[in-house]
Amino acid sequence: MTETTMRRFGEGPLSRASALVYTLLVVELMFLTTTVPGLIGLVLLGHDAANVPLAAACLLPAGPALSAALYALHHRRLDLTDLHPATAFWRGYKMNVRGVVKLWIPWLAWLTVVGSTLANFGAAGVPGWWAILLVLIALAAALWGANALVITSLFAFRARDVARLAAYFLFSSPRVALANACLLVVAAGVTLVASEAALTLLASVFAAVLLLNSRPLVAEVTKRFTVQADPPEGPRDDS
Repeated sequence: MTETTMRRFGEGPLSRASALVYTLLVVELMFLTTTVPGLIGLVLLGHDAANVPLAAACLLPAGPALSAALYALHHRRLDLTDLHPATAFWRGYKMNVRGVVKLWIPWLAWLTVVGSTLANFGAAGVPGWWAILLVLIALAAALWGANALVITSLFAFRARDVARLAAYFLFSSPRVALANACLLVVAAGVTLVASEAALTLLASVFAAVLLLNSRPLVAEVTKRFTVQADPPEGPRDDS
């Protein structure tokens, strides 16, 4: 078989679909490998208000793992004969872990406070409309976190700049926010209907959808907030 035939084989529609499935499976395996201790604890925790802080602690490893998954999926190869998703995952993990934890830990802490307040709302003795306000705050925080995770995974910005950009795009890209809100609803539905375990087994799929939803955001950041001649400030590329 000639090199030209191999190239044509690896670049066909069926081959590209196979490459995507293979990449998702490998990224999912890498995600589970890097988060398994916390995920086991999360699955074993009961649905009790007192367990909210423990659940947040179990989710600490998920931030860098999700970031690495986004990086690997963003830089995935379309050619079936040239796939290295595991290598891309580990590269993204090492590159992003420090930047991600600077945002992931405060974000989890804030959601823990809001979640604990909602879980113990009856004992708080505050008006009922506060619950609606807290839900809206939690939703805004979740959408901000999604933006921040995408930006810090694909670009080399400082943590405070990522935080500002994530907040900026909440309002400047309403379509991205709406699409990610729908993704959060689906994730919550999967958790309620099945379990946290089912959600973790679909982590790479949800990461791929988050990346797809965020394409306008990524394009805008690249166009307006990066210098193309300066690789450290531009989108990371492993090619």
